[in-house]
This record gives sequence, C-alpha cells and structure tokens, in this order.
Amino acid sequence: MSLGAVISLCDLTGNMVRPWAEAGYECWCFDIQHSIRRPRKEGNINFVWGDARTVRRPTDKTIVFAIAQTPCTHVAVSGARDFETKGEYMLVDSLVLFAAARQVCEWSGAPYMMENPVGVLSSIPHIGKPDYYFHPHEYAGFELTDNYTKKTCLWTGNGFVMPEACPAPDLGKPDNRIHFASPGDDRADIRAAAPMGFSRAIFQANAPHLKLRAVA
Repeated sequence: MSLGAVISLCDLTGNMVRPWAEAGYECWCFDIQHSIRRPRKEGNINFVWGDARTVRRPTDKTIVFAIAQTPCTHVAVSGARDFETKGEYMLVDSLVLFAAARQVCEWSGAPYMMENPVGVLSSIPHIGKPDYYFHPHEYAGFELTDNYTKKTCLWTGNGFVMPEACPAPDLGKPDNRIHFASPGDDRADIRAAAPMGFSRAIFQANAPHLKLRAVA
C-alpha cells in the first residue's frame, strides 16, 4: 500500500520531510540550491532544482502533505534596517514567491503549512495574518537540541493540524542562537534550517497513516 507523497518548496536541508521519509512516504524537496542537472536521492527524499514558480507535479502518487519555506531575507524584521536600501523590488520578489508557493500548496489538495519568520508578510492584506506562531523550543521535547527561540509564522490550509507544544523544561531557558549566528555565506541557510523537533511534531499530527491508526 502506497503511503503517498510529500512536497516541500524552498527546502535545502530536507529537515521538514525526514520523519515522513523515514515512515515510507515519497518526498520531494525543491530548492534553487539543488543541482539543476543532477537531481539527488537520499533514501525516500528527492532533492531537485526549482522554486515555487517552476514546480510541476513530480509524482503520480497522491500528495498527502505540502510544505513551503519561502525565503525571508527581504521580509523578516531581523533585516528591517535594510528595507529602504533594498527598495520595493526585493519585497516584490518575496511576495511573488510566497504567492506562487501558496498556489502550489492549495492546488495540491493536501493539508499544508507555509512558514516564515515574523516580518512584513502578515501586514499585507492579500496574505493576511498567520494562522499560528511557534518557537522551536516549544517542541524541544522531540529534539533536545532545539532549545532556542525564533518566532515563526505559519499560514496553513486544507485541514492542517497544529501539534500541541511539547517543550523540555529540564533544559532551562532557551537560547537565542539564531539571532547571534555568525556572519558568513551560509548564515541565511543556517537560520532557515527547519528545527527537527517541530518537524517531528508536524508529522505526528498530520501523517494520514497515524490518523487512521488512531481512529482504529
């Protein structure tokens, strides 16, 4: 019996789909940092080139979950001091990617989540306020190394289920490692990497085979 497929847009690391892949789902991660000529396969995860505007349905299997983590470089409040210098075109580029990703997610027919750090997106009427917010440390019970802060917005749809928080109180106060990440060429990628604890929580709350098992 096929478990179906999961698609993840703007996904370099594959963190968000790993629990799905480990359970047997076929996963597709699209990002322009993946090779455009040599798609890579890692177990059940396919890493292929593309952004939200170029994605085509990658499989005949039923899509059971969709994820989008569009770039936040030009819209996150952490870079607000640079907005004036960047001008409107950088903002427009971010909005186009977000709109394209939401269209793919909605058309997939599957439950979906779109994440972006706190920024200007929620102030744009066409996008609207996020459905949920979370910090990685709220799910450190699934992954002890995720005891850090990074307020993140989620726009969701098609029956998405937000998992209950599962912190790890014994770890003490969460740190602010994302804010203090060292400058470098890979800083944006480090800051953008999805926390594995949250990834596992999302899987537990939304995987169809687990829902069926719970009903049975």
